[in-house]
Amino acid sequence: MQRPMKKVPRLRRDHFIDLRPFAVSPAFTRLWIGSTLAGLGGQLTIVAVMLHVYDLTGDTFAVSMVAVAGLVPMIIAGLYGGMLADAFDRRLVALLAAVVTFASTLLLAILAWSQLETVWWLYLLSVVNSAANSIVGATKSAITPRLIPRELLPAAAALQGITVGIMVMAGPALAGVLVAFAGYAWTYTIDVLLMSTLFLGLWTLPSIRPEGAVVKPGLESLRDGLRFLRHAPNIRLQYILDIIAMTFGHPLALFPAIGAVLLGGGAITTGALTASIAVGAFVSSLLSGPVGRVRRHGVGIERAIQVFGAATVLFGAVLAAAALGWFAPPVVDADHANITLIVIAAIVLAVTGAADNVSAIYRSTMMQAAVPDAMRGRLQGIFTVVVAGGPRIGALYAGVLATITALWLPPLLGGFIIVGLVGLLVRLNPRFRLYDAQHPVP
Repeated sequence: MQRPMKKVPRLRRDHFIDLRPFAVSPAFTRLWIGSTLAGLGGQLTIVAVMLHVYDLTGDTFAVSMVAVAGLVPMIIAGLYGGMLADAFDRRLVALLAAVVTFASTLLLAILAWSQLETVWWLYLLSVVNSAANSIVGATKSAITPRLIPRELLPAAAALQGITVGIMVMAGPALAGVLVAFAGYAWTYTIDVLLMSTLFLGLWTLPSIRPEGAVVKPGLESLRDGLRFLRHAPNIRLQYILDIIAMTFGHPLALFPAIGAVLLGGGAITTGALTASIAVGAFVSSLLSGPVGRVRRHGVGIERAIQVFGAATVLFGAVLAAAALGWFAPPVVDADHANITLIVIAAIVLAVTGAADNVSAIYRSTMMQAAVPDAMRGRLQGIFTVVVAGGPRIGALYAGVLATITALWLPPLLGGFIIVGLVGLLVRLNPRFRLYDAQHPVP
């Protein structure tokens, strides 16, 4: 049985983030706090494991395999976790998956303190951690619409943008400092402490069972979700648009080479460019007040992704200017940087982060409001495939094209492709532009 929610306070028409979900639902507030702290701890462990593997092997390929090894288990766990969330008490599903995440992190800390860690242990525990987190994520997304009123879902999504911004901005930097000054054992231990806060948010939730027909987890349940998606043009199109954006506008794989040979500054430039995207997402969440007042979420997604594409074009143009030697010092390398173009590139990337976050707010709200409760877990699981696969396809696109042409071409060309394809697909699907948040239709 769900506890009654408090009355929704009147919306203040300003530009700052809407905090009404905190006032309306103490359960949502506890879950958000726990998820934010646990997510920050998770970033500590992700970065620490990569640094740890490099320390043990001295091999960059071995480090890259940390992410590759966890991809398929993460996708499978996300899909199956979504089915579990649509068949059982979502609170219980999330709690059990969180226990697995907690146990894998605790074992990492124990191995590090006892100096018994090996590369294979790091791989195995990273895979387990990633898979369990996929289940937690899919289940929490299905829980949120049961904790707050529908009109506050955009505000809840914006608050999730704050969480992601904190995780991506602070997590990697804090992990580097902790590993350098305290060591791996303390870094993993701090994640264990942060992870424990997630249990506060989950444990205090009421029982949340799916509403409507329940399908036993398995292939038939997955087929049921895919059949629903086939007849849900608005949800299906937002998945496609996200894949397009992540495939052609995700040049993170190029950042190390950009810092080494094009803009200079080496690892510092790579870190600054990566952090700029998170800063944009964070700031756009802080200033997301007007976003919650928009009813045409399909139009919002289209325009946000096209701004994302246009900013990606500008990033490619900045790199092309660097290739032509604009504003460059006599030597560009890891120790000598083109500061002017780095600043411009960081600003442009912040715009991509902000636009992507705005798109994510509308996409998340549309999925949580338009998808029936009995289907939310499975649709979130399918979305896990989109989120996991898009950036990796993007890394392949950027890497191959940059190898045979130039570093600046993948973002420049990709941005134009995003703007054009998104405009074409939305024009071919006019109902997407007509989507009304007050009358959600999948």
